[in-house]
Amino acid sequence: MDESGAPVEVSLVDWARAAARAADDKLGRDTVVIDVGDVLSVTDFFVVTSGNTTRQVRAIVDEVEEQLTILDGPKPVRVEGKDDHRWVLMDFGGFVVHVLDEESRRFYDLERLWADCPRVPWQEGAPA
Repeated sequence: MDESGAPVEVSLVDWARAAARAADDKLGRDTVVIDVGDVLSVTDFFVVTSGNTTRQVRAIVDEVEEQLTILDGPKPVRVEGKDDHRWVLMDFGGFVVHVLDEESRRFYDLERLWADCPRVPWQEGAPA
């Protein structure tokens, strides 16, 4: 709610940024938000981050889900990869969070695959 008590509309990019900040809170490495909406019809944004270990990947995934819940944000439509925590994909519909271990991130190199898509600033105070 804003100062007048009216509900504040939160956009998909705001939720993707919140997910990136949650990943960063658990020391997600090299976190990026990629705007894939112009080239992909199934989602608008990818959040990509990595952890050093499967334990850290699990902690990042849990933190993203917890922070979005606290903020009354969207719930994941589905989550894949929780069995081994090497690459966990959290599908929130309008945005997808990819949390990979370092080895998987280097191998799949999602940033290279989506290099033509714009990056979205997500850190507090980052230029638009």
